[in-house]
Amino acid sequence: MALSGRREETLAEVADQITSAGGQALIVPLDVTDAQQVAEVRDTIIEKWGRIDGMVLSAGLNNPKRSWSDQDLDSFTAIVDTNLTGVVRVIDAALPQLRAAGHGVVVVISSYAGWQFNPGAGVAYSASKTALSSVVISLNKSEADNGIRACHFCPGDVATDFLNLRPVVPGQDAQDVMLTADDIGRAVGFVLDSPPYVRIDELVISPISQH
Repeated sequence: MALSGRREETLAEVADQITSAGGQALIVPLDVTDAQQVAEVRDTIIEKWGRIDGMVLSAGLNNPKRSWSDQDLDSFTAIVDTNLTGVVRVIDAALPQLRAAGHGVVVVISSYAGWQFNPGAGVAYSASKTALSSVVISLNKSEADNGIRACHFCPGDVATDFLNLRPVVPGQDAQDVMLTADDIGRAVGFVLDSPPYVRIDELVISPISQH
């Protein structure tokens, strides 16, 4: 398994868990807004394992300033470039390998706000995550004959450090009833482990406390 992202310490922690369980882990630091890095990471993975047959795209960004009254265009552009363009950039780079695999699976980590409008999510975040639905649908419609399956995965509130980007960070009591990273991992595993003839076009999971 190849692990990519901007935080190398976190990647190393996950890699240790994988290798401790008997698996293989390749750490390839990556900023999805950098097209050259995306190409280099793709080439590194192919050199290591010879193919790419599945991807989980989870890069995400938001800003506490989320309304029309306080957002700025630089922040808007950065959010869209990470959440939307970054996803398309990575898929586009890996698409020849996914086609060659004949059973490529792509899990796009979107958001509950990408499935059902949530004004608190912010203008840029909501727009970028909602657009991921169209990205996934278009990929499924155009690449089904090549065995490619994509899932628009929409989790509700998850207790991770991403909450620190909210205008008001939820307290511990609120976080205790949210989804956990393990919940997300199990759901993503379900999509990845489904038989090649099964496509899960969209999957929404949320805590019962979700509003």
